[in-house]
Amino acid sequence: MDEKIFNLEIRKFLKNFGITSQQQIEKKVRELLANNSISENEILEVEANLNIQKINLNHKISGNIKLN
Repeated sequence: MDEKIFNLEIRKFLKNFGITSQQQIEKKVRELLANNSISENEILEVEANLNIQKINLNHKISGNIKLN
């Protein structure tokens, strides 16, 4: 295994995940704010799961996102 390539591939995946996830969160929050389904003072509970079946990896992280 080439450590350099492996590291770059992991970083590429995580960068893509981070960027696309942020875009989706922002889009949905703006939509819900616009139709008054949530307020600007919300704290959103968030959970992300990373699953790689081939190596039997399931990693979960959770946290909060404050809107204001």
